[in-house]
Amino acid sequence: MNETTADRPIALIVDDEKEVADAYALRLRGLCEVETAYDGETAISMVEEETIDIVLLDRHMPGMSGDDVLDELDERGFDGKIIMVTAIDPGFDVLDMPFDDYLCKPIDREDVRAAVRQQCEILGYELLGEYFGVESKRRVIAAEIPREDREGHDRYQDIAARCADLEQRVRRLLDDVASSLDEFAEIGREGR
Repeated sequence: MNETTADRPIALIVDDEKEVADAYALRLRGLCEVETAYDGETAISMVEEETIDIVLLDRHMPGMSGDDVLDELDERGFDGKIIMVTAIDPGFDVLDMPFDDYLCKPIDREDVRAAVRQQCEILGYELLGEYFGVESKRRVIAAEIPREDREGHDRYQDIAARCADLEQRVRRLLDDVASSLDEFAEIGREGR
């Protein structure tokens, strides 16, 4: 995935009805950066090309259905949150579907915004936990192993890049995270 420099969460709205997708994009204005896809195939390629935090996904679309997109994202290990936004009334089949929230159309503007805010917060804290685990390993290696040895170590470089990506995503997903990150950074990890 490409790195992004967005200051706010990035949402992808997937709906084959252009007017509906564009209406949801307007509802989310100011809350997050919004991308739109009008079919499942485009949605999959967009998720592969950039870091998407939240997907709002319609279930009923021609060609690749929302259920198919959901399965494909799950198989690919999508590391964001998925909100089904659909006119299809849920049945027991939803019990086995890998989404994070389900909203039945028509949806009030504030309900969409609240659901997106909630999923951003959940994702932010999940990624924060991962960041702390990975960054603590990176910091102890940085404190104990000379720079020239670290620069030539591929696994360390991968971890350093993952830490930078996680920190960027956490900062854009959570408004009040700076003090937690600063406190974490102050913990001494080098040998005495």
